[in-house]
Amino acid sequence: MSVVIILILASLAVALLFLVGFIWAVRSGQYEDTLTPSMRVLAEDPAEKVSETESKNK
Repeated sequence: MSVVIILILASLAVALLFLVGFIWAVRSGQYEDTLTPSMRVLAEDPAEKVSETESKNK
């Protein structure tokens, strides 16, 4: 029975660590802008395209 109590306390400690990590992430601004990074992947960078074209022509 003591093993069950140890496991419950360990799981509560892990849950508390995750909660503290989540609160830290929210306060530090990790979730401020969730749209821009996904759009940046889809946007084509014209500077890279020009350099690729120049390197192919050489």
